[in-house]
Amino acid sequence: MTPPTSDPGRGATQVSGLFLGPGGHRPGPGRIAALAGLFVLGAVTAAAGTLVQAAWFPGGLLLALGGAAGVFLGGSRATGGRVGALAPAAGWLVSVILLTASRPEGDFFFSAGAGSYLFLLGGLVVAVMCATIWLPSPPAAPGARVGR
Repeated sequence: MTPPTSDPGRGATQVSGLFLGPGGHRPGPGRIAALAGLFVLGAVTAAAGTLVQAAWFPGGLLLALGGAAGVFLGGSRATGGRVGALAPAAGWLVSVILLTASRPEGDFFFSAGAGSYLFLLGGLVVAVMCATIWLPSPPAAPGARVGR
């Protein structure tokens, strides 16, 4: 009886399969451009959400988090995978981190209030939820019958 052999590249393919295209191939320029666009869209959504959540506290916070969820989930659906939600989430996170820093003049976008913390934590929770949500499998071919 021979011991089971392991494929050393198999684990790397499973981990890097998140960023690779269908079939484990390198992503094409169109997919890279789409992910870069989603990254920028996530950053713009964070900047807009920062201003909206502070302007109209309860409703603005819900609107900002709803907009972020729409971008994350829409990116996931558009690309057909989790990386579509991770790209705008990364842009959102980078933008929020840059906006939390105070400027040399003493100006800042985020105050030390409950709304700001709810926006930060809520956005992270929404990003994780949208990145881990189950995507339905594509429908079967129109002429195919299952089980016959």
